[in-house]
Amino acid sequence: MPEFHRPVLLNEVIALLAPREGGVFLDATLGGGGHAAELLKRVGPSGTLIGIDRDPEAVEFARMRLGAMDGHSLLIEGNFRDLASILADEGVSEIDGALFDFGVSSHQLDSARGFSFQRDEPLDMRMGGDARSAADIVNEYSEAQLARVIHDYGEERYARRIARAIVRRRNEKPIRTTGELVAVIVSAIPGGGRRQDIHPATRSFQAIRIEANDELAAIEKAIPAAVDALKINGVVAAISFHSLEDRLVKTIFRRLSGRCECPPRMPICVCGAREVVKVLTGKPITASAEEVESNPRSRSAKLRAARRIV
Repeated sequence: MPEFHRPVLLNEVIALLAPREGGVFLDATLGGGGHAAELLKRVGPSGTLIGIDRDPEAVEFARMRLGAMDGHSLLIEGNFRDLASILADEGVSEIDGALFDFGVSSHQLDSARGFSFQRDEPLDMRMGGDARSAADIVNEYSEAQLARVIHDYGEERYARRIARAIVRRRNEKPIRTTGELVAVIVSAIPGGGRRQDIHPATRSFQAIRIEANDELAAIEKAIPAAVDALKINGVVAAISFHSLEDRLVKTIFRRLSGRCECPPRMPICVCGAREVVKVLTGKPITASAEEVESNPRSRSAKLRAARRIV
């Protein structure tokens, strides 16, 4: 089978999760099953690997890959934001470890679903059937809504210009392809903004993808659910690929370690801080030079982890 995508920080993930014979481990973002395969190999025939992915193609690929291995794997098509109900439906009350690998997979970038701005494809960006399409967002959101999404999720300094250009263009004709959207974005960015290390459409595409799939809200809900399912001394690990994800993971871990994030003048804590975990990564773990050379996708990966203590 062709590689669905190469798992990043694999050795580091295994070192943190420490899977062992007979353990029950969760891979909440299956992708091509790279991390899952290593976990399943280590828990052995007496253990269980639970895998979740909202992309049916990913689940099917992982089913073929893991089905050829010894061990019990339970693979589910679903959104990890529903982690608590998924585990309950499957009768899983406790797990020894959990992994999240956020963002878009290499397969999805190559799947002609509009994730990439490097080819002219239908403007879709849905990771699963529970998402809205990027075309709906681009053609139906108000100018203010588009500017908010592009600014907040893409951290794009020209968000207002881009939103204005999108509305002006769609009033003439709906924007249906990635190529059409790229042309609009590039036209809205002043000449100096185009001379960057990254393509001028990168941040806007990232923002629209996050909005289409409601990615940050899912993270906010799923990590605490995974911690709730952990046994004492179980570990949850999360790999992020951009600053918004990493900051959110860091904030959630801090809150679950008992560090209050409320403003100093707040008379009582309302952020939900409770000392449930010990953070294992003061700073995020990043890929080695060797891994970056062999797998450029790992360049922006950041790994954080926490151990449940009560």
